[in-house]
Amino acid sequence: MKTYFHSVTLDEEKCRGCTNCIKKCPTEAIRVRKGKARIINERCIDCGECLRVCPYHAKKAITDSFDMLQSFKYRIALPAPSFYGQFKSGFSRGDILKALLKIGFDEVYEVARGAEIVTAATKKLFETEKLKKPVISSACPAVVRLIQVRFPSLIDNLLKLEAPMEVAAAISRQKAAHTYNLPDNEIGVFFISPCAAKVTSVKAPLAKEKSHVDGVLSMQDVFLKVIAVLEKDPKACALEQAGFEGIRWASSGGESLALGNDRYLAVDGIHNVLTILESIENDRLEEVDFVEVLACYGGCLGGPLTVENAFVAKTRLKKHIDRARKCDLSTAVPSHEELLWTLDIEHRPVMKLDDDLDKALKKLEELETINDKLPGLDCGACGAPNCRALAEDIVRGMAHGTDCVFVLREKIRSLAAEMMALEAKMPPVLDREKTSNTSKVGTGGDKSDDSGTGGNTGCTYPDAANKFAKRGNRSILR
Repeated sequence: MKTYFHSVTLDEEKCRGCTNCIKKCPTEAIRVRKGKARIINERCIDCGECLRVCPYHAKKAITDSFDMLQSFKYRIALPAPSFYGQFKSGFSRGDILKALLKIGFDEVYEVARGAEIVTAATKKLFETEKLKKPVISSACPAVVRLIQVRFPSLIDNLLKLEAPMEVAAAISRQKAAHTYNLPDNEIGVFFISPCAAKVTSVKAPLAKEKSHVDGVLSMQDVFLKVIAVLEKDPKACALEQAGFEGIRWASSGGESLALGNDRYLAVDGIHNVLTILESIENDRLEEVDFVEVLACYGGCLGGPLTVENAFVAKTRLKKHIDRARKCDLSTAVPSHEELLWTLDIEHRPVMKLDDDLDKALKKLEELETINDKLPGLDCGACGAPNCRALAEDIVRGMAHGTDCVFVLREKIRSLAAEMMALEAKMPPVLDREKTSNTSKVGTGGDKSDDSGTGGNTGCTYPDAANKFAKRGNRSILR
């Protein structure tokens, strides 16, 4: 299976081998082996949940460095709408955009503007195309990869439109090339990201050959540079391009509200998303037309690369939304046909037990048998997230039954009992009843025993018996 770049990585030196990450991973992509976490790359969707829960900060997201800006003659910044919620309310959106120009960018294009264009295209698709309902938003790349890995039957439900980041990148790049007569390789487009999944979507894009974005900068890194030069400027509002509908995309429900369709459902948090996707797969959401699903709690405002608490950021963002105007989309923007995916997304069958169906069924039966014998406590001490995952690892040859501490303890108890039985066992030549029960002592005419010696003594081999008695509890099996 083809591998691809992952933003989420592990720092083994910081890892203590705790089980926080393995229990929270939505695709069970992490195991603990030899006291260290291990990421199964084929299963990882770069949702960043492990970054959020690791108490030792052993998980990290790889992003691009500011030094990359020097590789381009003309540099464009694409701030995500969630970026505005990281700053105190005293600063306007224009102030923040102007500060970006001070730290090395030549132009700023709001991703919120791209979000409004995607909203318009989505409305058009609902009007003109027969879509499979409920339509699932494709704005969150972690959710798209989750569907690709765990819910392949829902791939056709995905909204097959470019993400706002890609739309903003394409428009700003084209505009710069036309305005300044620049070749494409001299224009650098950089997305300011709240999450690791967006990094992966740029380095290993889905539904297209190559991303329009050249680099992805961590929102935390950019924040530190911006806050150092941020100042109020009433004239900076001229840099603002997006309206309130685009800015609202930063929080859960923003995309749905912009559509103006009451038959929608907005879900945030990767485990809540799992529950909803299972419901869709089981045809339990027939009354819903559109489902907005975001991996991070609170939406992009709760991304693992943000600075501010998601609840505080939401309050700050609301003030930007209240001050923003409704954006005019009557100017030239791409048609919805231009925003359609150029490639299909295929299922990544990382969960299947075998390529051969018959073998897969046999392995599944074996898995169920093993799982029934496990305690079902899902303690994680074996290094797998739960007992069923351990059973799967055993079937795949990646683990042993004794990796379960309870199975190991039971086996030790069984072995100990067997050893005790062996300890008490006498060799055949000594394992006999006392002579007082089988013969009379001192009569030469007694019945002979099965040893054939005439039966006139209490023990056939008195010297051997005495030696054995002197050994005490030492095992004769040594």
